[in-house]
Formats: sequence, structure tokens, C-alpha cells
Amino acid sequence: MENLFVIGMLGTQEILLIVLAIVLIFGGRKIPELMRGLGKGMKEFKDAQKDDPEKNNDKPAQ
Repeated sequence: MENLFVIGMLGTQEILLIVLAIVLIFGGRKIPELMRGLGKGMKEFKDAQKDDPEKNNDKPAQ
């Protein structure tokens, strides 16, 4: 819970510094590929949630 509080305290300068560090580590060419993979993973996760049989059970528990 404390970690979420710290994230809320990040300012513009800190975020820019983090982005700059990511660009320096991975390089400009690698970032779009990483984001594409992240997007595919999120899509697969959402699709798996939709297909979850326990969540789609409309009958109330007795």
C-alpha cells in the first residue's frame, strides 16, 4: 500500500528521468517492440478473463 503512495508523489521531472533511463537502456528501436508485446499480453489476459467459466456463471450460489 505504501508503494502506491510513492508512485502518486512522482513529479514531471522524475517521470522524465525514468523515461530517459528506459530509452538509454533499451534504445529507441526496441521500445515499440516492447510496447507491442505488452499490448498483446494485455489483450490475451483480457480475453482469458472473458473465457473464465467461473466468472460467466450467471446462476446465484445456493
